[in-house]
Amino acid sequence: MIPTPDRQFAHARAVRARGGAMPADGVPSADILDSWVRCMERGMESGAALRLPVAVAAELRLRRERAEVVRRLARAELDVLAQQIAGSNFLLAFADHEGVILDLYADNRFKMSGSGADIVAGSCWSESLVGTNGLGTVLATGRSLAVTGLEHYNLQLGDISCTAAPVRDAQGRIVGVLDAASYFESRQRHTQALVQMAATHIENGLLVHQMRAKVVLAIHPRPEFLGTLSAGLAAFDDDGRLMAMNARCSQLLHGIAMEAGTAFETIFGEPFDQVLAQLALQPEVRLRDRLGSALVATCVNRPPRPRPHLISARLDAPNPAALTTISAPPPASTHDQTEGDAAVREAYRLVDAAVRMRVPILIQGETGSGKELLARHAHAVAGRSGSFVAVNCGALPAELVEAELFGHVGGAFTGARREGSIGLIASADGGSLLLDEVGELPLRLQATLLRFLDDQTVRPVGGTTTRRVDVQLLAATHAELDDEVTAKRFRADLLYRLNTVRVELPPLRRRSDFNVAACAMLAAIDEQAIISAEALARLAQHAWPGNFRELRAMLTRALLWRGEHRIDRVDIDHVLPGAPPASTSALQLSASELIRREFERSGRSVTRTARTLGVSRTTVYRHLREGR
Repeated sequence: MIPTPDRQFAHARAVRARGGAMPADGVPSADILDSWVRCMERGMESGAALRLPVAVAAELRLRRERAEVVRRLARAELDVLAQQIAGSNFLLAFADHEGVILDLYADNRFKMSGSGADIVAGSCWSESLVGTNGLGTVLATGRSLAVTGLEHYNLQLGDISCTAAPVRDAQGRIVGVLDAASYFESRQRHTQALVQMAATHIENGLLVHQMRAKVVLAIHPRPEFLGTLSAGLAAFDDDGRLMAMNARCSQLLHGIAMEAGTAFETIFGEPFDQVLAQLALQPEVRLRDRLGSALVATCVNRPPRPRPHLISARLDAPNPAALTTISAPPPASTHDQTEGDAAVREAYRLVDAAVRMRVPILIQGETGSGKELLARHAHAVAGRSGSFVAVNCGALPAELVEAELFGHVGGAFTGARREGSIGLIASADGGSLLLDEVGELPLRLQATLLRFLDDQTVRPVGGTTTRRVDVQLLAATHAELDDEVTAKRFRADLLYRLNTVRVELPPLRRRSDFNVAACAMLAAIDEQAIISAEALARLAQHAWPGNFRELRAMLTRALLWRGEHRIDRVDIDHVLPGAPPASTSALQLSASELIRREFERSGRSVTRTARTLGVSRTTVYRHLREGR
């Protein structure tokens, strides 16, 4: 920093160089004035035409890929911020560590007016290129900052006010910047606090992700604040050595010397293993730090112990071709089936965090990609006492959707039950409600659902009284709801509420753990079955438009063709699309056996048997008759 007398002189020169223009709110902060000095020292002209370098599509795509995790967290926060500051001619942006905008959300009035037209994805807002501005100056100072009107060094940006906050990773490095901008006359005083809160959310999520193989504890003097931004987060390795912590943790433990590798006992004075053992039996434990301050701790992340039955190590062998067969693992929990793919792990982690905060969750993904499985996982980890109720919005008759969801009183409409119905939402009271294919809801019902999200009450069709309902709301869709909003088929205000937390499951063809997923699916069909490495390799080449549903049907047909508890490459070649139909007597015999087995397993339901095996009900009936 410039010495004080020279600094004051330089500040005065900076003001004069700008024609004496000062912000209407008074004298700029020291950070702004220091930034002006840096701009002057670079020879920048405050009245020069604004020329922003913009990354080409290929470079922007590469930058987004490099920032995949933090970008996904930032986009969730941008969604929330867009709702919080809607109506203020706003623009929200997330930039990488070099000031290149990766994502932005903007009100059309902002994008089309004045300086807003220059703010586009791929544009670089480094202070050395643009002068004093929210994104670039935050990167230069490492601190949150508001730049109002003519505090921008380039006078062309004088009609904009912006507030920005840095985003740091678990090691404290700046990995991005969150920025909210509006026109000067539309600025809101509370925006800076909202942006800082959003940045803290991102940092906490990033710390938990980067430390997902470590134990992460949340601490606070009061237990009711453990699930809030006021909590400190600290990550420890298996031996109890400190690996990372957030800024809030450093504040709460102020005065205690902490650095990477500091032992848990040095900070808290209690054995690490003993605290973990207590947390395995109860949600919270009380601690005292080395200075005697009382704290409460809870476990935010605790990596699962290695499971020997998982086959990922065998699949990662240096020479996969040497594996002649791979035994399918026994049926595993939902988490076991997701440990191999980073995107899926992140989706589950976000859902785990969201249910602790009891906020709505929007799950996106192609048909058959595992959305309901993730929703059921959310219900399980939430520990709610009520039921998990899944509603396929696309399957409900349009004229009965409201009555099915919200219930009805007796005789409310033609065909209504005499005794009435409490409805699907109320039946999930105390539990979780999944609105599958939520994009199929009629617009009229979308408004009714929005009211429910606002006040958590339902009123049955034909009724006059309301009932308060406590549900963990989950919504799932394979559609791009943003496009549906643009097409006016989905309400923007409902989307803002539903996607408080938005997670996306990758399609099967893009999953890095395809082999593990395929073997887990095979085990669910036949615990004794094995599959060769060559067969797995052939399966991995398929596009899987039907994702896991298609995979299950394909593996089932391969077992039917083989007639044994084994699948080889030739079996896969035979059942993939375009293969000739199987017609040997051996196949007929094994098909009847497998269909009868699935029929018994599904509770003697012909419909479920046909759906599971991917065959018609007529085929099921025929094989059941032949087996008598």
